[in-house]
Amino acid sequence: MPEQDLTALAFAAARGDRDALTDLIRATQRDVLRFLAPLTDAADVEDLAQETFLRAVRALPDFAGRSSVRTWLFAIARRVAADDVRRATRRPRVAALADWQSSAESAEAAVHTRFDEQHALHDLLGGLAPERREAFVITQVSGLSYAEAAEVCGCPVGTIRSRVARAREDLVEAMHDSRRYSQPG
Repeated sequence: MPEQDLTALAFAAARGDRDALTDLIRATQRDVLRFLAPLTDAADVEDLAQETFLRAVRALPDFAGRSSVRTWLFAIARRVAADDVRRATRRPRVAALADWQSSAESAEAAVHTRFDEQHALHDLLGGLAPERREAFVITQVSGLSYAEAAEVCGCPVGTIRSRVARAREDLVEAMHDSRRYSQPG
């Protein structure tokens, strides 16, 4: 959906138009999920997206249209993900599994059902420093411009460019390393 249409929906939703709010969420939901996926565990992505939209609904009256709707939502999603990380580090989770081995085996079986490329990319992205991963995902996966990414991350455009360039270098090196270790020797 074109950005001006999203902006119109956001302004209408801010005025109380429930249909516009529904359309806005439907139009941006996939982008928010894709943005959050590399920033958190797969099991938490939908919950964090829901929290992102709850916060966005509360903030809609303050949306002034100075940035694109997607940039605004990604900034909210970024804060939601950061809050989730802080919350998780404060209270470690303990799983009480009577049969941990079968749980581990079923999890392993589920992993093998996905595409190998997705796993490889996820692993490679997971190996990046958090600020580099964030800049790379925002610009290369979510498709925001460097200026929009700088706005989401709250840093200068040059910093985003540098982080993306370094992330690319890190990814190339990690790919070479993984090929080197996976080849029979």
